[in-house]
Amino acid sequence: MTAATQAGALVERKGNVLLITINRPEARNAVNAAVSTAVGAALVEAENDPEIRVVVITGAGDKSFCAGADLKAISRGEGLFAPGNEDWGFAGFVRHVISKPTIAAVNGTALGGGTELALSADLIVAAQSASFGLPEVKRGLIAGAGGVFRLPAQIPQRLAMEMILTGDPISAATAHEYGLINQIVPDGTVVEAALALAERIAVNAPLSVQASKRIALGIQAGDRPAENDRWAHSEDEWQVLMNSEDAKEGPLAFAEKRAPVWKAR
Repeated sequence: MTAATQAGALVERKGNVLLITINRPEARNAVNAAVSTAVGAALVEAENDPEIRVVVITGAGDKSFCAGADLKAISRGEGLFAPGNEDWGFAGFVRHVISKPTIAAVNGTALGGGTELALSADLIVAAQSASFGLPEVKRGLIAGAGGVFRLPAQIPQRLAMEMILTGDPISAATAHEYGLINQIVPDGTVVEAALALAERIAVNAPLSVQASKRIALGIQAGDRPAENDRWAHSEDEWQVLMNSEDAKEGPLAFAEKRAPVWKAR
């Protein structure tokens, strides 16, 4: 096993598996530009190395897989994407299409961008205490990293719409019941379980696995063309919303630890 630590993430090779750990436990693994850069670079490494057959992504500690975007960074006007590689998307992951299978090992709360990270993975293993949610509407934002169109594509529309419009989370048990996740495992064992699942994939013929993933997800030349219109629509709505007073009020209220005052403008 080899390991490398960058600002934002710890990257470890475990045989034919690359384990990426978002490494900001003090901020509940919220995503900033450093996280996006480190995770995106690790995916490039995985895609270009024939010895890496599966990628597992998790969060440091046992409280939070990923709390989503770093709202304090947003309130300071800081960018969240990897400088020079913005096309990788949020966390360097959500629009970074690779042929190697990816597994999210959700070790706690996965909120906002945390759920969007999980939705972007091919498989999800979750701890019993894990939860999933898109609380952006509570902050004057939208789930702009794919959540608003990927969630209804992966679970029943009525449940997805309830989650999107209320911003309320669901438990790992509910997520498993409706097919959002593959496995629930005891707390403290999620990375081990994800690595075991990765090994079940890694024993198979690598080129067959990669071709199968590309066909299943409609990947062409490192892109998922079927999603492009949805991404464009999401980005258009995001740009309009971010010019509103409410979009500024939500992160500011969060940073100041107070209830937001919405003006619908």
